[in-house]
Amino acid sequence: MKIFIRTDSSTIIGSGHLMRCLTLAEELREADVSVNFICRDLPGNLADIALDRCFHVHYLPRSDQSADDHLEGYARWLGVSWQIDAEQTRNILDTQDCVDWLIVDHYALDVNWEKSVKDCVKKIMVIDDLANRYHDCDILLDQNLTANYQSRYDDLVPVYCRKLLGPRYALLRSEFHQARPEARVRDKIQRILVFFGGVDPSNETAKAIKAIASLNKTDIITDVVVGKSNQRKEEIRALCSQYSNFNYHCQVDNMAELMLKADLAVGAGGATTWERCYLGLPAINIVIAKNQEEVSVALNEKGIINNLGCFSEVTVEMISSCINSFINDPNRLSAMSLKALELFAVRESFSFYSLFFSQCKNKRGGF
Repeated sequence: MKIFIRTDSSTIIGSGHLMRCLTLAEELREADVSVNFICRDLPGNLADIALDRCFHVHYLPRSDQSADDHLEGYARWLGVSWQIDAEQTRNILDTQDCVDWLIVDHYALDVNWEKSVKDCVKKIMVIDDLANRYHDCDILLDQNLTANYQSRYDDLVPVYCRKLLGPRYALLRSEFHQARPEARVRDKIQRILVFFGGVDPSNETAKAIKAIASLNKTDIITDVVVGKSNQRKEEIRALCSQYSNFNYHCQVDNMAELMLKADLAVGAGGATTWERCYLGLPAINIVIAKNQEEVSVALNEKGIINNLGCFSEVTVEMISSCINSFINDPNRLSAMSLKALELFAVRESFSFYSLFFSQCKNKRGGF
């Protein structure tokens, strides 16, 4: 079976889309599936991570001019028009004998792009969490939990589309599955984890460090993680070095281990949310992108996270006060930890490879 994945990363997009696609790609490779990536050469892209993990990456060229000046919103993420992107993607797919699946994880691509490339592949899977546009796909995966997560795609995908909705389908790396048996309910804070994704454009990391340091709790160890595309990583390294109980980490491959050790996390509302919940790690959440708002509000209402709101409105004092409230109320910490664990108590047990294989055996719409 041959699968291609169309996704991007950049200083604007961040690393989340690429990283969750890599999680899926590695699971498929374990089942002897051939997986290739198609990524545009955007400023700050992290496609070399896929190369480092021995996946073949087909690069789409960086635009030589300001081709996206007339584009708005997520459409600017492509760097070119969707028509050009579709044509360039087709040129790659047309060189292949047979592509069983094309997996698309990109907020700038929709039904128009999918219809333009679908005759190059047997089936299409879309990974999305916005529910703001139409798709022409055979499978749609949205791992997020929102107030209406079970119905919000009903009118956005074909009737034959298999919808995989909710955290039970979260794309979690094997290290998290292996760590799950060691997950525990936290009852006191001895270690804090700070992580705001691979890019952290508004530098919430520094804000969190200052908040924790202001508590003057030298007995609490803090692990600070940044991605290699973080443009302020040296500044953050220097900030951490001022405190003996702060550890600086860059582009780690042991996030599950760090989460298991931690008793509280301070971070963003992206894909890392499900990793934290899966290991029962209570979290103070700061929304750093619009697509995180709805999920963060829903999880806060259920007591699964403590959402402080949009980054532009969150202060150092707000973070330190929230951390202090958890220190002084261990029962609240334990309750949040337990609710996070329970979110995955009934997790769908299935293989994405088996799902793809069964779909490929049927004609479109025959699932």
